[in-house]
Amino acid sequence: MKPLLSACALIAALAPAHADEAQVALGLHMVTIYCTDCHAIGKTGDSPFPPAPPFRDLHARYDVELLSEALVEGIVTAHPEMPEFEFDPDQAEAIIQYLKTLEPAAD
Repeated sequence: MKPLLSACALIAALAPAHADEAQVALGLHMVTIYCTDCHAIGKTGDSPFPPAPPFRDLHARYDVELLSEALVEGIVTAHPEMPEFEFDPDQAEAIIQYLKTLEPAAD
């Protein structure tokens, strides 16, 4: 019985990691489709549209956890160049999980 219990515990421990990886991959896919025309979406590089902040810097401006509502309801900015996007809640959460991978590691 113990080997079965250990196997179940291992599977349960690994499942969230795979779910998180899948969510981060979906987030990367979403920002690649919708955001790369203007924003740098990776850990390096300049934004193609200079006024658009690189995504790796967003954590300095916002608590990215709080962007979910804006992503679902439609991000509206003060400048007309930014198109309005609306994502479903799962897509918004995936984008946030991706953005969190860009934050610097805590010391």
